[in-house]
Amino acid sequence: MQAILGVIFHFIGGFASGSFYVPYKKIKGWSWESYWIIGGLFSWLIVPPLAAYLTVPGFAAIIHQTDMSTIAWTYFWGVLWGIGGLTYGLGIRYLGMSLGNSVLLGLTAALGSLLPAIYYNYVPHEGKVTFSQMVHSSGGRLVLLGIVVCLAGIAVCGYAGRQKEKNLSTDQKQQGVKEFNLRKGLTFAIISGVLSACFNYGIEAGEPMAKVAVSSGFNPLFQNNVTYVVLLWGGLTTNFIWCLILNIRNHTFTNYADKNTPLAKNYLFAALAGTTWYLQFFFYGMGESKLGNGASSWILHMAFIILVSNMWGLALKEWKGVDRKTFTSFILGLFIILASVIIVGYGNSLKV
Repeated sequence: MQAILGVIFHFIGGFASGSFYVPYKKIKGWSWESYWIIGGLFSWLIVPPLAAYLTVPGFAAIIHQTDMSTIAWTYFWGVLWGIGGLTYGLGIRYLGMSLGNSVLLGLTAALGSLLPAIYYNYVPHEGKVTFSQMVHSSGGRLVLLGIVVCLAGIAVCGYAGRQKEKNLSTDQKQQGVKEFNLRKGLTFAIISGVLSACFNYGIEAGEPMAKVAVSSGFNPLFQNNVTYVVLLWGGLTTNFIWCLILNIRNHTFTNYADKNTPLAKNYLFAALAGTTWYLQFFFYGMGESKLGNGASSWILHMAFIILVSNMWGLALKEWKGVDRKTFTSFILGLFIILASVIIVGYGNSLKV
């Protein structure tokens, strides 16, 4: 029953993550950097401490009493993840929800399971699996196989994206992904796929805070909500600085008070997108507490996001106008990526 609840929580979190970008598409007259940072303020600064206060009322004291090295490492991974989150938005902007999420989340799923093992190979932690142990175990070799399969799926999706770029006329692009650009999109998606995996490392780095929350008598279901507060400070730092630079460079500070745009609706949709984004990890933490396997939880979470975002991509007609061969190539690539996620997840479930 605990495992079933874990899967349900991960599905809700995956649905939130796969859906959060939809409200952004309703914003009118604002530049990307303007609505991204307004949504981000809700994602990384406003909602996380509110959620922590409601579920772990003593979260501020726990953070205050935590060793500075734990805070620093959690924040550090958050900063790197913030770059991944920033390029995630750009990847979706240029590729669309279906192709963009398939590429970058496939990478995130694979690397989120592999890189911690490489880190623990050089900085051993009791109870943590090292890369050397992975190579010499059947489960570890399955994870490595899954990463190779994932790269193959991304290559197929990249081919489909290139064919799509050739297929679509300017008018058709306006109906689907208005700024579709395969080269830019894949560049940002790959960067994001690599760095977004740092969120998983941040959760591991902040594990001492989660343990204190449980030992203090708070519900284990919400233990990660304390870690998220610190981890998301890092994400906010990266995104805020970059969006501020873009506001200055593009002279878009006027967006926030431009009465020629539907200001109330724009702020509402940005807040909705940001809050929805945070909910993915709120439910992720609940799912992980039920399944008790961080790596497999991460994989399951990514798989649900890929599925949901592709459903949205189809609903928003992002592939309308392409020929059958191109669409079939994309579906094939999607299934290969999902297969890699399952392989990595199964490999992680085996004891090393």
